Amino acid sequence: MQTRGGTAYRPKLDPSTELMTQLINPNRSRLQASRLLFSLLLVAAIAFLTFLTTSCGSSQARTAEQRTFLDLSLNFLGEYQLPKMTFEDTQVGGLSALSYDRKSDRFLALSDDRSSLAPARFYTLKLSIDHRDTGEIGIENVEVENVTFLKNENGETYTKGSIDPEGIALSPRGTVFVSSEGVPSQEITPFIREFDRQTGQQQESLRIPERYLPNDTTQEEQPPRGIQENLGFESLTFEPLSLAAASGDPFRLFTATESALFQDSLPPDSENVPRLRLMHYLIGNIAPPTLVAEHLYLLNPAPKGAIDNGLTELVTLDTEGRFLSLERSYGLFGAGAKIFQVVMSGATDTSNIASLKGDISRVDPVKKKLLLDLSELGIYLDNLEGMTLGPRLPDGSQSLVLVSDNNFSNAQVTQFLLFSLKAGNSQSN
Repeated sequence: MQTRGGTAYRPKLDPSTELMTQLINPNRSRLQASRLLFSLLLVAAIAFLTFLTTSCGSSQARTAEQRTFLDLSLNFLGEYQLPKMTFEDTQVGGLSALSYDRKSDRFLALSDDRSSLAPARFYTLKLSIDHRDTGEIGIENVEVENVTFLKNENGETYTKGSIDPEGIALSPRGTVFVSSEGVPSQEITPFIREFDRQTGQQQESLRIPERYLPNDTTQEEQPPRGIQENLGFESLTFEPLSLAAASGDPFRLFTATESALFQDSLPPDSENVPRLRLMHYLIGNIAPPTLVAEHLYLLNPAPKGAIDNGLTELVTLDTEGRFLSLERSYGLFGAGAKIFQVVMSGATDTSNIASLKGDISRVDPVKKKLLLDLSELGIYLDNLEGMTLGPRLPDGSQSLVLVSDNNFSNAQVTQFLLFSLKAGNSQSN
């Protein structure tokens, strides 16, 4: 190669020579085109793989959630306010729990009167569902048909201040189970007992583990233990009766504390949510009722301005450990409530954990998913405490009924809310 001024240069070829060079060496232009095509293919391949990875990841996440939770939605249909009344010399009010008898198409409503205004009792109610010409469904009327007084093992009604009734559930054998929440300062111990539905006579009492009971005050001073003041067994539910086996076979009962036990309670300035315990009993005719397991239930954070926030009801959905839970709050801005879908599968058994106050990173709680925030309904909400699955609605869907505890106050109401529970992603009205 020649140089000129120290710089190498290539002699300029005439057109015919340049054309001859391209004909003799055609691979050079082909090589450039191949490199460009390869680069484009590489970019396309990377983009495609990225899409597949992202798509599969989200698809797997959705599939995992679908495996865990049922695809449910709640549609609000309307409310009914029960007028203040008396029935057979009792003041109807303080309705803190509901249970539905599908055979008779009647609801059992437990009053939380501590035998102060009248002996502890539950009412039999008839709810008339109205299917209007417009296609709308609602509660037309609530009629009180009967009152049943609870009686202790001696056949006597409960004396004033000896019981704090909060939960009721109709069992597969036709009896009712009632939970007393418990008030340690008034020496009202928590209990779960079985009663004859017709007479109210006590039949059986479930064993409550000592960790739920107050310490023996006659002994030396000990750290507080058991349920907190008025924060015991609010919820009570059985596995679906239609899925229960024939008479005589065992069935399952579930309950939970409204808030944490004393030994599980966190400091007031803690940023963590209250740690509740959900109990699972097996009940049969051969062996005494047995506590099968216990699980951690994490209460949702209290809304801004709330004075109190707690778990007030559980409703079983199937025999696979799925529930609806009702969390109720009240405070400076009024009352609120949220309904969650709860799944027990995979939760750690906490029966042998003395305190949940410490590190719970190795404890798997029950899983929760918000189903409906009732504050979004745009209606007045009272102190909602009771919830149960009711009859099939005229459109064939499953009804869900809630009731409020008016605390026997003139400033509050006994409010019934009716919902349609459906499978699918329809929006709440």
